[in-house]
Amino acid sequence: MLGDYEKFKKDVFALTKIDLNAYKEKQMRRRIDTLIGKNKITSYTDYVALIKKDKEKFEQFVNFLTINVSEFYRNPDQWKILDTEVFPALIKKFGKNIKIWSAACSTGDEPYSLVMALSKHLPLSNIKVIATDIDKQVLDTARMGLYNEKSIASVPEDLKKKYFTKVGASYQISDEIKKRVEFKEHNLLKDPYPSGCHLIVCRNVVIYFTEEAKDKIYENFYQSLAQGGVLFIGSTEQIMNYKELGFIRNKSFFFEKA
Repeated sequence: MLGDYEKFKKDVFALTKIDLNAYKEKQMRRRIDTLIGKNKITSYTDYVALIKKDKEKFEQFVNFLTINVSEFYRNPDQWKILDTEVFPALIKKFGKNIKIWSAACSTGDEPYSLVMALSKHLPLSNIKVIATDIDKQVLDTARMGLYNEKSIASVPEDLKKKYFTKVGASYQISDEIKKRVEFKEHNLLKDPYPSGCHLIVCRNVVIYFTEEAKDKIYENFYQSLAQGGVLFIGSTEQIMNYKELGFIRNKSFFFEKA
């Protein structure tokens, strides 16, 4: 045993503003204990002391806490609905300057996918995506825009040819796509949410939170959307109480603010 986990959670919150109470405890504690073991540390107290004084270990810890499994056009069938139904409806409703927020954007695959998908409907100069994540390290990776072959496997061939350049075994996304995304640090559990969004995309992230934290996040997304705006969630997620929150379910993973 590594000691008092309750105290550890408080210490982590004081250091990082990440509230471990919002995560499913068994799963999260197991992951943290594994990381602490890898660092040859035998107690939570010693580990807190380590991440306080060692910047690299601190970044490693935050990076380890955040779940970064990402790829371009993840679940292509859902992106097809976005392309053929959701984008045209939003443009008809809100015009050409659509405010899009990619929440918990990880390594940038999702916001860059959004820009490419929307470029079939609007000129790039009209497109702006706000992309946020709690993890500085993944945001740096996102800004770099360099991906492996597996990450971009689902990108439509025409867009792959147009917007990616092969660099060794990797693929670099073009600057014209990069320019359309603004990356910012953001904690879904404590920071203010953007307002007046026409589309919020937050996929396969909320599954890691407790039911209370999920409800709070979905309530905040609802407030964050403009009337008639759409929330796009992941294929591993469900919003059981979407009616109580005020959403209309358009398709399996698309919810409109009524």
